Amino acid sequence: MIRPIITLRRRRILVDIDTQRDLLLPQGRDCVKNHREVLANIRRVIAWARRKNIRVISTARTHPISDPRWGVCLAGDEGARKVRYTVRRRHIVFDADGCTDLPRDLLRQYDQVILHKRCIDPFDEPRADRILSELKVTEFIVFGAVTEEAVKATVLGLLARRKNVAVLVDAVGWRNKAAAEVALRQMEAKGASLVFTRTVLGCSHLRLVGACTCSRCRNVAEPTLGVGT
Repeated sequence: MIRPIITLRRRRILVDIDTQRDLLLPQGRDCVKNHREVLANIRRVIAWARRKNIRVISTARTHPISDPRWGVCLAGDEGARKVRYTVRRRHIVFDADGCTDLPRDLLRQYDQVILHKRCIDPFDEPRADRILSELKVTEFIVFGAVTEEAVKATVLGLLARRKNVAVLVDAVGWRNKAAAEVALRQMEAKGASLVFTRTVLGCSHLRLVGACTCSRCRNVAEPTLGVGT
């Protein structure tokens, strides 16, 4: 029998999906198209979580170099590392090892839990499945990358487990805008709320991320995926 380990009940928790260098920085192997705006808003979200003492559950893709199916987020590679400001000081990391063990009162001890995964869908990893399924909170607030892949799989998995989910539409990265729009509509149809960071966080004076110097970021940001458009 697996003893219960998630006993902390909180009103909200952040679900940080694959905020890694390969996916969100321009020098990464497969950077999302709207990375400038997404990086700025993710930084705002993490700053808000620190200020409000909101816990974060993070996933991070880690693929073996020997597996030809994957060309990004390779184990031990710089691109697999999380973007610097997405890591809280009091955090714990769990490898993708097929286990389900977790320490008791995990979210009382740590501000952030980082779960490595060998796949797109976190629910395919036993430990990630357990923590996301057992966690008792009023609302899961989801952000990260990639909208049409891991974000969609995570949100639909949470909804299938009868969780209340909000997706921060201006803090999720996409490779294909049309496919991302379809993915967001599918999430909304299943019961997810589509919201903007300003609605949840309020106004912020934070404007620059300081992590990206590509030509796109020095010009106009990519258009935001709209809610209700």
